[in-house]
Amino acid sequence: MSLLVACGTDKTDDAFTTEGIEFDVEATGGVVTKTITSSNRWIASTDNQWITVSPANGKGTTECNFIIDSALTTTARRGVVVIENIDTWEQKQIVISQRGFDYSIEVEQPEVEIANYDRLDSRYFDVKIKSNIDFEVDIPDNAGWLDSERHTLDLNRGARPRTTTVRFKWDINTSPKERLAKVVFRPKGEVTLAHQDNLNVTQQAAEPIIPDTRAGDSVALLSISRTLQTMASWDASQPMEMWDNVVLWDKSMKGCTDQMVGRVRSAEFYFFNIKEQLPYEVKYLTAAEELYFFGNTNTFLLNLELGDDISELTQLKRLTLGSYGLISLPKSLAKLKNLEHLNVSSNNLQTVPEVLTKENFPKLRTLILNANQRSVISDLSNTIRTDLGGFIDEPTFPVELIKWDLDTLVLSVNYLQGPLPTFEDDDTVPYYTQEEINAVDSLPQILVDRKIKKVMPSCKRFSINHNRLYGLLPDWLLYHPALDLWIPQSLVFPQEGRAKNGTLAVFENEPANMDYYYKEYTTKKKPMGDEE
Repeated sequence: MSLLVACGTDKTDDAFTTEGIEFDVEATGGVVTKTITSSNRWIASTDNQWITVSPANGKGTTECNFIIDSALTTTARRGVVVIENIDTWEQKQIVISQRGFDYSIEVEQPEVEIANYDRLDSRYFDVKIKSNIDFEVDIPDNAGWLDSERHTLDLNRGARPRTTTVRFKWDINTSPKERLAKVVFRPKGEVTLAHQDNLNVTQQAAEPIIPDTRAGDSVALLSISRTLQTMASWDASQPMEMWDNVVLWDKSMKGCTDQMVGRVRSAEFYFFNIKEQLPYEVKYLTAAEELYFFGNTNTFLLNLELGDDISELTQLKRLTLGSYGLISLPKSLAKLKNLEHLNVSSNNLQTVPEVLTKENFPKLRTLILNANQRSVISDLSNTIRTDLGGFIDEPTFPVELIKWDLDTLVLSVNYLQGPLPTFEDDDTVPYYTQEEINAVDSLPQILVDRKIKKVMPSCKRFSINHNRLYGLLPDWLLYHPALDLWIPQSLVFPQEGRAKNGTLAVFENEPANMDYYYKEYTTKKKPMGDEE
């Protein structure tokens, strides 16, 4: 710190005195004015760089400023200024004692109140903290809804307190009760604090939603739309009957009960912008049979989890979670035992979720898993990217999905690789029997004569086009009773690019046309124009 001193000189006399021989200064430093009286010329000097005297010389009665720098440590220090009469060499000493800084942690705003809900990018607040010791942010275990980012406290100028900003992020409060977190800032190191502030964070309660009621459904829909930031929401001043993409139960509908009348049977959410799991309010739609979510912003950049709230809707029959940015499905989804239709297309799945088994979803008849690519890479052997989605991490074709025997299985436009399974060594997959051929006149004799496996006998829609599959098309597929319904030359046979091992993605025995098929299935009518 530089010292600027102003002094005035009065009439001199024969005295040589100083006003006081000792004084104390706080750790923050400052300016202390003292009078020096001398009939002769004098000069002030000191070996302490943290003390400056101005003026440093004079004659007569002079007011001098002693400018003291801020302390650098937590310990006290002592300095001496020597005032010397140049003519007589007489000396006077002024002793200056300065306290060190006490260790302290001060919070500028120790009480913070936040809302129960806000957009993800707005769910934070900043707290300014003044301290001369680095500290850790201690958030209690029961406040998992609150988190802090890393902070930096620059103490390169010693123990003088410095101000830093700590950013806190918070989650939505789903409870109708407010919640409180007492945050403690604990010093790093064994020190005694002269002052320590804590931070009290109070979060407002959520708007109560009355479960299993029409009013609760309407509040839930509006809250979900708000959190999703949908492009178009509903007008709360209008009755739900007038809301687009919402169907309510009425007595004429199959399965409707008196308690369900007027409640939400199905709802659709399009074109939204969310970077977190599905809004928790979805769990209140306990009468819904179908929910549809499709069209998140920048889906290919996201790595989102679904959350467990939707797993509470055990009455659901149809569920679409498309283009959301999902990288997995929770195990809790297995609670949806009544689910008949599941569409999780256009997400970012690296593997087929473990929860998708016929044991977990005994009533499921439609499974749509197409277009899970983040971006299109034709040659997988010539890329260093690993976060491509599209089931890129599946080592082989997901056999269990085929053994599920669904009505609809869509796996198109992914990164599935390798050959299709033949099931020749799989005793759990039966062969067609002569009894079945005799009982159904549409089944050809070749199914028995060539010992063809009975794979997905119920499937009416199966598509695997534009993956990275190669090898031979197995007989169970080439002669499947529903192959003509699958539109195979568009939705089954065509592959593209190369697999990770460099193999060209093409089926070696892809038929040029369907003549071979209609030759065996004589009861089927060949479509017009189905030629090579």
